Amino acid sequence: MTSEAPIARPPTAKSLTIGAVCKSLEREFPDISISKIRYLEDQKLLAPRRTRGGYRLYSPDDVQRLRTILRLQRDEFLPLRVIRQELASGAFDTERRPAGEVGQKRRAMTVDSQVQTMSSEELIEQAGVSQEFLRELAEFGVVQPERRDGRTSFDETDLEIVRAAAELARHGVAGRNLRVFRSSADREAALLEQLLGASLRSRSQARRREAVENLENLAAVCGHLKQLLLVRDLRRLKGADD
Repeated sequence: MTSEAPIARPPTAKSLTIGAVCKSLEREFPDISISKIRYLEDQKLLAPRRTRGGYRLYSPDDVQRLRTILRLQRDEFLPLRVIRQELASGAFDTERRPAGEVGQKRRAMTVDSQVQTMSSEELIEQAGVSQEFLRELAEFGVVQPERRDGRTSFDETDLEIVRAAAELARHGVAGRNLRVFRSSADREAALLEQLLGASLRSRSQARRREAVENLENLAAVCGHLKQLLLVRDLRRLKGADD
């Protein structure tokens, strides 16, 4: 007996065709077009569901993802490689944070961005932590300030690190426990240096630019893989208690 082909699920009321998506976004993004949406799909930034006839159907999450991509292109002039990195790392919070803070976080996460520097007093004020807490993080190598003109200098990446550490501290994670993250980052950086170090030191500007792009993409994949491995282990831990 021959088996019947699976029947495609009927589109839900909230699913939109590519034409309907384009129409719904054209007021906010006047230059939106069907071909642009298809291009973003070709670049693996979108993955709408397909009907058996091959028509694209965009869920509300797909539309929100597209809106975020378009905003990042228009408002922050981010290239697709950086947007891809952010989507892979889960940095999907443009609706929740002030525009300046969002831009700061993106600069902190991007390898070749020019980040702003700040004093320890400015960092402490923006992160909402104590001098003792910052000193502890520096002692264990979680933050690594530079000395400039006789003064200790931090940057936006340090600020985001301190904010993350402060969130963990609220759950009882001490500074010394963060050394495991420092060691893990060191090992990942050493691996990527083996893969791309020669290209990053190349005399060819084009080759260096390509190496930086590859470095960012690989860093995003490493971060995504690490998150997946952690989720897998935590799922097993949860299962052990059931």
